[in-house]
Amino acid sequence: MLDEQIDDWGTARLTLNRPERHNAFNAPLIAALTEAFTRLSTVSDVRAIVLAGAGKSFSAGADLDWMREAAGWDAADNQADAMRLSNMLAAINDCAKPVIVAAHGHITGGGVGLVACADMAVTVDGAQFRLSEVRLGLTPATISPFVMAKIGAAARRWFLTAEAFGAAEAQAMGLVNEVAENADAAEAIVAHWLAHIGQAAPGAVADAKRLALDFAGAAITDDLREETARRIAARRTSAEGRTGISAFLNKGTPSWVIK
Repeated sequence: MLDEQIDDWGTARLTLNRPERHNAFNAPLIAALTEAFTRLSTVSDVRAIVLAGAGKSFSAGADLDWMREAAGWDAADNQADAMRLSNMLAAINDCAKPVIVAAHGHITGGGVGLVACADMAVTVDGAQFRLSEVRLGLTPATISPFVMAKIGAAARRWFLTAEAFGAAEAQAMGLVNEVAENADAAEAIVAHWLAHIGQAAPGAVADAKRLALDFAGAAITDDLREETARRIAARRTSAEGRTGISAFLNKGTPSWVIK
């Protein structure tokens, strides 16, 4: 259902492995993703997490059998179930490690939510994205905070029409960073990102990610400027900060650099 491998470099590769269902979500897969990202976020040897999907598609969103079952639940059970999905997305979005998604094939509904939660995303040319919920009489409510954080006002079109859009459109609106010609080219882009992450201090990367999450769209107030000053002061006096500056001045190589 969810395969996990961690290599010597410190890359944790998670693969959605329900190819017969186009890697659609059900309760066990949601639980597995939540557990994996929550755990890996605190593993010091892990430098980055790559999420991909086995088979023909990255993820077709919610499993139809799961949705059929949920239709018979009462409001309280449905809200609790929706919160489990939201908690999964938050575990990915807020993970202290850089999260890279490699998406291909069909990326539908909640699958788009997964892509939106990534720090970096690459898709293969020919991929087809769709926020299809309104065609089922539903809305993309649970994934909407994460999707809108990535694509902003463009969501108003795609939420309402449920029309398909391709890789180039996904890149233009900021949902993905790069479009690759094929799977090998996508892996080369992932390797490029990992190589650069491997040059950076792990704690600084985690703090830099937090900056991007905490301050995106925030008004530049005195309190905000005070907080940013506090955060760089903490970095300057940290062990990583002192090591990095010393290595730079002495033309050395910090211990965190992966060669």
